[in-house]
Amino acid sequence: MYHHPKSPPFTPSTTAATTLSKDNSKCTPYIILASFFFSLLFILFLLSTSASQSLLTIRRDPSLFPNRPVSLTKIPYGPTPPSIAYLISGSAGDSARILRLLLATYHPRNHYLLHLDLSAPQTERDRLAVTIHSVPIFRAAQNVDVIGKANYAYQRGSSTVTSALHGASILLRLSSKWDWFISLSAGDYPLVTQDDLLHILSYLPKNLNFVNHSSYIGWKESKSLKPIIVDTGHYLLERDEIFYVTQKRVLPNSFRLFSGSAFAMLTRSFIEFCILGTDNFPRTLLMYLANMPYSFTNYFPTILCNSKFKSTVINHNLQYVAFNMSSSKKKLSSRDLAEFNAMIQTGDAFATQFKFDDPVLDRIDRKILKRKPGRVVQGGWCLGIPANDTCSVWGDADILRPGKGAKRLERRIVKLLSGDRFRSQQCLDR
Repeated sequence: MYHHPKSPPFTPSTTAATTLSKDNSKCTPYIILASFFFSLLFILFLLSTSASQSLLTIRRDPSLFPNRPVSLTKIPYGPTPPSIAYLISGSAGDSARILRLLLATYHPRNHYLLHLDLSAPQTERDRLAVTIHSVPIFRAAQNVDVIGKANYAYQRGSSTVTSALHGASILLRLSSKWDWFISLSAGDYPLVTQDDLLHILSYLPKNLNFVNHSSYIGWKESKSLKPIIVDTGHYLLERDEIFYVTQKRVLPNSFRLFSGSAFAMLTRSFIEFCILGTDNFPRTLLMYLANMPYSFTNYFPTILCNSKFKSTVINHNLQYVAFNMSSSKKKLSSRDLAEFNAMIQTGDAFATQFKFDDPVLDRIDRKILKRKPGRVVQGGWCLGIPANDTCSVWGDADILRPGKGAKRLERRIVKLLSGDRFRSQQCLDR
């Protein structure tokens, strides 16, 4: 601790001390009043400054989010659109892909959290944050944030689970109004507009969880369930590969393991169940999967099918896996075009396994999303002139303008919910 040097002692004379005490007795009340007055002014100044700053940081553009008077007699035209919380993650060199994915999935009603893991330099993370702040619609809606304190997320380890839970917990604190949580990677891309997706979701119960899942273990028992690994993403600040140990784990008896895919659409109530600690099972499972390879594909399906949320699961995540279509050529072959059409006709909302600057993404932008390079997808909130940038003028974010993608997505969900398909494929214990 730093100590100030002591000043030499001062011993005033008796006459000087008497004079000072008399003067001080006369001036003390005025000094106290003056100090109190200036202190009060200073406190009021700080309060007004902090209040004005909070208004600047909290208030969103009124043209996007107008204040509507509550009417007890007027019947609404349709249900209020829901809101989706997106966690978009990437690694070193993925900032351009993350920004493109953000523009392709953007809507003022949603909330977005961007994460570049620790393998990306801090300068790339800072550039991404500056770029986000420079986009007028992002500033107006105030619904895009960048994680400043990043961490590692290995796809083969459990750090991917903790990274997703960390992002979801931040989104819970940022907003209390979103309904579904979606975690996207840099290789994902939407197949419908957000107006299409929000329109269809507005007619669904907000307790439905879309996730691929199966209790069939088979070859996974020896390859991904019993092996024990050490995920260095939890312990090291430098990127290093995970490594296996010689011991094998014992499968649990108190619950049944379910596996699925890394992508899912999860409800807010389920995310709160996993994070806020209303039940001990999510923490127990997190510790059990801490040293399991590919634990991200097991975590959410296992919790859903071993908890009160079992009846809310739909055994499909609305994502198409484009394994055979991603091409490095500038133009798509006839085979790629055939699979592209088949992918669109599935009615899925997203697709994955795309490479950087894949020509398939350009075709999706042109044919499906109607998105120009560097622009957001047009929606009902865009009121500009079509010849120019339509979304340069903003309207009500609650107004949706669904297109053909909504029809395809509707057919897909109706098929998933029709007949006995919904219950017959739900958390099968086999």
